[in-house]
Amino acid sequence: MTDYRIAVISGDGIGQEVVPEGLRVLEAVGRRFDIRFRWDEYPWSCETYKRTGRMMPEDGMAQLNQSDAIFLGAVGFPGVPDHVSLWGLLIPIRRQMEQFINLRPVRLLKGVSSPLKDRGPADIDFMVVRENNEGEYSEIGGRLYGGTDAETVIQESIFTRGGVDRVLRYAFELARRRDAKHVTSATKSNGIIHTMPFWDERFATIAAAYPDIRTDQFHIDILAAHFVLHPDWFDVVVGSNLFGDILSDLGPAVAGTIGIAPSANINPDRKHPSMFEPVHGSAPDIAGKGIANPIGQIWSGALMLDHLGHPEAAAAVEGAIETVLQEPGFRTPDMGGRATTAALGAAIAEALQGGL
Repeated sequence: MTDYRIAVISGDGIGQEVVPEGLRVLEAVGRRFDIRFRWDEYPWSCETYKRTGRMMPEDGMAQLNQSDAIFLGAVGFPGVPDHVSLWGLLIPIRRQMEQFINLRPVRLLKGVSSPLKDRGPADIDFMVVRENNEGEYSEIGGRLYGGTDAETVIQESIFTRGGVDRVLRYAFELARRRDAKHVTSATKSNGIIHTMPFWDERFATIAAAYPDIRTDQFHIDILAAHFVLHPDWFDVVVGSNLFGDILSDLGPAVAGTIGIAPSANINPDRKHPSMFEPVHGSAPDIAGKGIANPIGQIWSGALMLDHLGHPEAAAAVEGAIETVLQEPGFRTPDMGGRATTAALGAAIAEALQGGL
């Protein structure tokens, strides 16, 4: 039996509802594939911030570094500004743990309807690779003359050769393991005069080392349009922190619902644990109603299994998700059904044990 120590942060809003279902499914797949988990639960959230003035304790990073992986629900809730909650928990983990790859699958699952006319599972199946540590989301900048007519705000973008090259190489290596062997770069070099031409130059340089991989390059505005009009064009899409963030929300939307979208914050060097979380956020408008879709959290667990070296277990979780979604009675309201969070999670766990 293989044992793993997993840090669990349910966080805020629906994170506290979907994480238990993710753990339920991981326990079920663990029984099937002889994998055992030790859950170290950390009650860090916006409520923690209100009580203590911090999203996590001063030694929080040291605690998390004892884990094999981090399983996160959601961060953010009304009453605490988003820039406070994210920069107090999520972003420090991504950066101090050197999780410089954000990986987000976009796939139309069987049993889910796309809002795009006449599109099926064969048409929407690609990966978004987002640079996760630098780019447009830097801490460099500030305000001058606050509260006056001369108020000036400066926000710097940071693109380093090392940071750009490593995310591009990851995208090409990922494409090499996939059937289509195709990488698309998101840019905006016609409007952003320094960082995006540099990104394009590095893309061309890295691409030259992968002659077996087809490449495309689109400006971000038309690329967003192509996600809607031609999702079948894409295999691996790579972008900067901001562009990857936007595209990896748009992608799941064309695949039916953002409620199913998983993500992985990966430290490829494995010097630190990687973190796995759904894309959907804390959704305070539905928190506490028991209707949140847990698939994003459960699918994130599958990504964690794959990262830990259990691709068959990961595939079994994805297969169980698709099996259950073909039964309309188990769909949550975002998918046009009436099922509860717990009912959908329990059905996926049961499917893993051969019960459906």
